[in-house]
Amino acid sequence: MDEAQTGIGRTGRVFAFEEDGVVPDILALSKTLGCGLPLASVSTTAEIEAGCAKAGFLWLTTHLNDPLTAAVGAKVLEIVARDHVAEKAAERGEQLRQGLLRLQQKYWCIGDVRGQGLLQAIEIISNVKTKGPGSELGQAVSDRALELGLSCNVVNLPGMGGVFRLAPPVTVSAEEIDTGLDILDRAFDSVLQAKGL
Repeated sequence: MDEAQTGIGRTGRVFAFEEDGVVPDILALSKTLGCGLPLASVSTTAEIEAGCAKAGFLWLTTHLNDPLTAAVGAKVLEIVARDHVAEKAAERGEQLRQGLLRLQQKYWCIGDVRGQGLLQAIEIISNVKTKGPGSELGQAVSDRALELGLSCNVVNLPGMGGVFRLAPPVTVSAEEIDTGLDILDRAFDSVLQAKGL
């Protein structure tokens, strides 16, 4: 499983796979694990590792087994457990989700709200009846939110404005969630008024 973005508490559990009650054979982690430093890990069973070694599989990187980033990763895992980061992310994620659902009730162009914990998404549509993608409208809202002080779309590429992937830091406060939701509200209102929609 690739939990580069979902692992280490973001979804409200330490690992997203816990939600489904499975245990992966191979687990890849990064992003939150390094707390801003370039750190990734791959974990597997001894049996799979032995098979890789027997097959001559070789994996190298410049920073393989770097003690500085390893120490940071170990400290991140300690803090995540000590400070109940996953549980707090679940609470903040629910706050975010409820706020997004309120925005969906207010703005016709939010067709769907989905996600887990602090990894949420809103789908922007161009038409209530057809539910067609609203990439252009979404990009305008994303641009307006940025002008107001909120980077609200992790993937902000041309043609991909139709779904906002919202991933605040796992340490986000309740006040910061409220501020972000307020900015999103103002961005939607501003863009829809400007376009006469």
